[in-house]
Amino acid sequence: MMQLLQQTIQRIQPTNNTMKEKAKERIDSLSKPPSSLGKLESLAIQLAGITGELYPKLDNKVIIVCAADHGVCEEGVTSNPQNVTFLQTLNFPKGVTGVCAIAKITNAKIVTVDVGVKEDIPLDAKVLMKKIKHGTDNMAKGPAMTREEAIQSIEVGIEIATAEIAKGANVLGTGEMGIGNTTPSAAILSVLRGCHPQEVTGFGAGLGAGGIEHKVAVIQKAIEINKPNRHDALDILAKVGGLEIGAMAGSILAAAANRKPVVIDGFISTIAALIAYELEPKVQDYIIPSHASEEPGAKIAAELLGVEPMLHMNMRLGEGSGAALAFPILDAACSMMSNMATLAEMMALVEEK
Repeated sequence: MMQLLQQTIQRIQPTNNTMKEKAKERIDSLSKPPSSLGKLESLAIQLAGITGELYPKLDNKVIIVCAADHGVCEEGVTSNPQNVTFLQTLNFPKGVTGVCAIAKITNAKIVTVDVGVKEDIPLDAKVLMKKIKHGTDNMAKGPAMTREEAIQSIEVGIEIATAEIAKGANVLGTGEMGIGNTTPSAAILSVLRGCHPQEVTGFGAGLGAGGIEHKVAVIQKAIEINKPNRHDALDILAKVGGLEIGAMAGSILAAAANRKPVVIDGFISTIAALIAYELEPKVQDYIIPSHASEEPGAKIAAELLGVEPMLHMNMRLGEGSGAALAFPILDAACSMMSNMATLAEMMALVEEK
């Protein structure tokens, strides 16, 4: 156990500073006022640093959607029936969910993974079967999973992402499906930030009868019972986390190890990114944050990770929908590098006439 995780972490290197400087020089010489393309410029510099290429190509986009259930749903933290996780997991391969619709605009491929759905997925469902257990245990009564299971969930993410990169993926997106998963996400954030769950707990996909106060109380109870170690990301993930959160953290680590950019979605994806960051801080340079989720914890999580989401769309769907929506912005940054003329080239064109 843990060999794959350790090997992956050891392979993560800083991004290429020389290439970042070259990209900045090129951008500064383009026919435009300095810094007038704003975040598009910093994004192009980041992509050059990640890929080691001045003109990166991101023409093979893959969003890995990790699905799992949560034992804490027993506590009535959400109004949504738990079998929605199962039903939606079957819908991703059919191309009919929110992320699928948005992914179509850039021909991004959706890969669906069962890391811990409570029900058994039919074998013909075109879902990758990597089930570690049938949902986490109820974290309000004890640890959500064992440390070994937490490591396993991360390694599932590493395996899937590495396989997609081997097939040619040159940019990844993170997505998830798991009814109740804003509860473990808020719990993880509360521990990492050392704050009361009240500060980071939101509406999620729909609150249970007890409302936000009940959800906060359940999270507080889970933290008190399990006493996760703030300085041990695996301990936090095991005690108050989720299998799909671990798998997304693994995808992020694998992207960084293979020098590929990874676009994260909203709240739950950012929490997975925080777990990855706690395991190896160098992953931060490989992460591209897509949108500012409506969940209150999302902004705090992004700040903790040291990233600033690009889009403000009042979204909170999850599934990787924000990552899919941000892909065209990455394309625009690449196109700026490849297709925009420098001031010198412009002058030459004018003189030719």
